Amino acid sequence: MRWAADELGMKDATFSVGQLVWHRLFHYRGVVFDVDPVFLGSEEWYEQMARSRPPKDEPWYHVLVHNAVHQTYVAERNLDQDDSGERIQNPAIEALFSGFDGVRYTSRARSN
Repeated sequence: MRWAADELGMKDATFSVGQLVWHRLFHYRGVVFDVDPVFLGSEEWYEQMARSRPPKDEPWYHVLVHNAVHQTYVAERNLDQDDSGERIQNPAIEALFSGFDGVRYTSRARSN
């Protein structure tokens, strides 16, 4: 379900699915494959993993990490746009995306 940030009093997401991003703190590239309007993880995860204590009431992103096999969950304030134009190397890319145009990835059509 799409969310309307302005109706819910939340910040609009800066990044979208398929967009290349750069993590400011951990210096890695990735591609966004899902967006949450606010932090939707557990309190335990936040306490253990989100050491910089980013805001929970702003968008968070599910990101496939370049040259890795894992994904991350990242607060918007820790991301910048990646303008490198270089593909992301991650084994999940082909399952989630159908192509890359040098700027962004195109999501695969999902069937119900």
